[in-house]
Amino acid sequence: MQLISLKDKNANSFLGYPYFYIMSSNSPSWHDFISWDVVNWSRAMRFWSPQLEQKKPTLTCLELGGNAGGLSLYLAHLGHHVVCSDIQSPEEKAQVLHSKFELSGQITYRAVDATNIPFEAELDVVTFKSILGGIGRVGQEHLTSETIKQIHKSLKPGGQLVFTENLQSSLIHRFMRKRFVRWGSYWNYLRYEEIETLLSVFSTVEYKTYGFFGAFGRNEQQRNVLGKIDALIEVFIPKSWRYIISVRATK
Repeated sequence: MQLISLKDKNANSFLGYPYFYIMSSNSPSWHDFISWDVVNWSRAMRFWSPQLEQKKPTLTCLELGGNAGGLSLYLAHLGHHVVCSDIQSPEEKAQVLHSKFELSGQITYRAVDATNIPFEAELDVVTFKSILGGIGRVGQEHLTSETIKQIHKSLKPGGQLVFTENLQSSLIHRFMRKRFVRWGSYWNYLRYEEIETLLSVFSTVEYKTYGFFGAFGRNEQQRNVLGKIDALIEVFIPKSWRYIISVRATK
């Protein structure tokens, strides 16, 4: 396995436009793809998004833990076919978002257990955001590695797993989560040093970490300001202290 930690060379663009531009009145924005700390999480997504934007022909994709279907919307907006899934079908909730942009025809909905994915060497891309800590929660840690094995099984040779996930991060992040986040006591946040072992089944793995202060914003306006500060000072923050990891892994 080849392991690479890269700088984000596309930090200020999405489909050729700066991230803060609105592309058109009927096009989705980063706020539609991501609902929380948009500045930091969109920078994390841009670590792997250029590869998906440039892919032709159309890819067959699966979003795990889709909930409102933001990543499915993103992939459909790029012209790909997507299965938007969750432990129970997310269709009722996700279609509200997808129908706003007339992309429902490129998206199907399905109940999929991430620890038992019903595909084998059929998918070009599997994606998710912030689900591993819940799947592998305290007492069920083995399910994290099982999920990765299932994803690997579902991908075609050369297929890609692309995801963003919360990291354990700094001591202050851990303290604040246990004190103020209702799931903070049982959520199994990934540790930076376990990423290579967790993804060792893949042939290549590229990853980068993002964000520090953005996690502490009380509302999205505060998080936007803190996320911009993070982008300026991130070089001075140890990689393992940042709270988001973005990964691109190839089978």
